[in-house]
Amino acid sequence: MTKESVIKEFTSLNGVGNAKAELIYISGFDSIEKLKNATVEDLKNIKGITEKNAKDILNQLKETGEKETTETKPKAKAKPKETKKEEKTAPAEEKPEKKPTKEKEETVEIVEDEEEEGYKVKKKPKLSKEQKEKLQIRRQIKKRTPTFLREEWFRYKRIPKNWRRPDGITSKMRINLKYRPSKVRIGFRVPKDVRGLHPSGFEEVMIYNVADLKGIDPEKQAARIGATVGTKKRLEIAKKAEELEIRILNMKV
Repeated sequence: MTKESVIKEFTSLNGVGNAKAELIYISGFDSIEKLKNATVEDLKNIKGITEKNAKDILNQLKETGEKETTETKPKAKAKPKETKKEEKTAPAEEKPEKKPTKEKEETVEIVEDEEEEGYKVKKKPKLSKEQKEKLQIRRQIKKRTPTFLREEWFRYKRIPKNWRRPDGITSKMRINLKYRPSKVRIGFRVPKDVRGLHPSGFEEVMIYNVADLKGIDPEKQAARIGATVGTKKRLEIAKKAEELEIRILNMKV
């Protein structure tokens, strides 16, 4: 055993650093076995080691020795291997019991068929190539548009985070100085043909009763039920919308 390896073993003990480990090594304890045979008085004679440290070191060495003995004992037991052999040599008559797996597979297939039947593809509008291209342009513009916040919204609690045009002679945001938040400008505007449309491409129409569905074009327009409409009237609107093949944006039909 080299000196470095012995010192590493000493430092693995709690309360023993590199300095104490070297002092222990120099005092004649070249291995952990010698430390185990040492007494408290032997360790007290070493500089920097008190009675508490000596007792802790010896107790730790005793615990490690007890753990090693307990770990080595169960290796002698080899009886459970015989049980495994007996299980392997069991009669082959018990094998044909694999029917429940087929039943499980059948049940899974039935569930999948029910989910496929219940799913309905959402209706999409009929758009020209130019409108589709402009919708893509609108998505790109909205990705790079920042959130427009009011001037000095971070300074006072009474100022909400909505947009107001900056004004005032001393306004730094109005003069467009550096390190100021961005303002609403014409460069962030989307193409004119696609303004106000739903992300799917439909033109939204507000509805409050069943009669409002008559003036909707299902190929270009979609319905949005008002917030003040009750559940009874909503269900009536949903049934009528299915008959007319109109998409409702804020209700799962």
